[in-house]
Amino acid sequence: IPMCAFERSEKGMEFFMKFLKIIFILIILLSSFSHVYADDISYEILSEEDLKNSLEVSTEADEIPNINARHAVILDRNSLTVLYGKNENEQCKMASTTKIMTAIVVIENSNLADKVTVSSKAAGTGGSRLGLSTNDQITVEDLLYGLMLCSGNDAAVALAEFVGGNVSGFADMMNSKATSLGLVNTHFVTPHGLDNDDHYTTAYELSLLADYALKNDIFKNIVGTKSHQISINGNSKTLSNTNELLGNLSGVYGVKTGFTNGANRCLVTSTKRDNLDIICVVLGCDTKKNRTQDSTKLISYAFDNFTVVDVKSMILNNFEDLKSENSNSFFINKGCSQNLDMKLDIDSIPYSLLAVNKNNLNSINTLISCNFSFEAPVSANLQIGTLTFKIKDTEYFTLKIFNGTEVLKKNTWNYFSSFILNFSNYLQFDKPSNSFL
Repeated sequence: IPMCAFERSEKGMEFFMKFLKIIFILIILLSSFSHVYADDISYEILSEEDLKNSLEVSTEADEIPNINARHAVILDRNSLTVLYGKNENEQCKMASTTKIMTAIVVIENSNLADKVTVSSKAAGTGGSRLGLSTNDQITVEDLLYGLMLCSGNDAAVALAEFVGGNVSGFADMMNSKATSLGLVNTHFVTPHGLDNDDHYTTAYELSLLADYALKNDIFKNIVGTKSHQISINGNSKTLSNTNELLGNLSGVYGVKTGFTNGANRCLVTSTKRDNLDIICVVLGCDTKKNRTQDSTKLISYAFDNFTVVDVKSMILNNFEDLKSENSNSFFINKGCSQNLDMKLDIDSIPYSLLAVNKNNLNSINTLISCNFSFEAPVSANLQIGTLTFKIKDTEYFTLKIFNGTEVLKKNTWNYFSSFILNFSNYLQFDKPSNSFL
């Protein structure tokens, strides 16, 4: 075989191996790129027509919505009771809805006017971005708008490094806050929510987190902003909110969108109409259109089927009726008095307002159980009964009924005084009338 044939063969093999290496590198890069998508990367656009159609989705009265989301919940903010749930307690990825926790931890641990110098790590963070570069100067407040409106992952890392020292330190702060809020099925690794098996929550706990965050006026104002102008290095930039329901669906005033390949489409929405105030969470929707339709369906379901009841007033009125009807019903053996001052543990009423299904309004009951017979002495603050609030077969809470004042046991002097009084009354009753004199 000629020597030139061997040379051609070796060069061909070398070219082929280089080609394979290039293909292999491209595959790795594409694979890595597919996992850094976070939030509303523009490859999936919800058209105005699709948005309009999604917002017009409704459900029949009493009909439980059929939704695409893998996990969902409707939380009544007045009472923190669940009005609807679908796998709401299962752990799952939550993408950029993570930034609800990021924002509240930053707000509670920093000054909004503080200036942040953006690191190369923050500037290089992939996925949805505010568009920061290394050494950019920007305030904490403007970073928060970049975090919550356009879901900037670069803003998330910049804030995490500024407040927590580094991403790991900030994650510790996030987890500490979760623990203080009683979120036992929630764990954070990052401030932005890019997929990580150790980064998860549940739809229910995410709704509780959103409820807590919305009690902060700074947070509430940011997530309720449709568009906002910020300054980076003195240059202005206008941001638009990725929440497609904000400004388009009646009563919506927050909260946050999310997307990763592992979490799919996510949306946390707060909505208030009259006294009914809810948080709707949908996680794991297949498309942006699905999450919009699912959220609209659930919000419509809540406002079509639930109304707010003033539970506190109802209970107090029923209790006052009980007191007036039974003021003379007590028997206290050997007691100096037969009167007990009934007191209700009002401070233990967990909420004043409660969202109740309209079909159950006639099934609301306050069941009162009370002792009416006692042996003296009867101490003050002695529990003498309970009041249970129920709707149909569900008990919502039970309150204690106490004796408000002490009733002493009769002593020798009490018996003697009683005898004298009774004898005196007898003499007065038996005395002849003066009209015949």
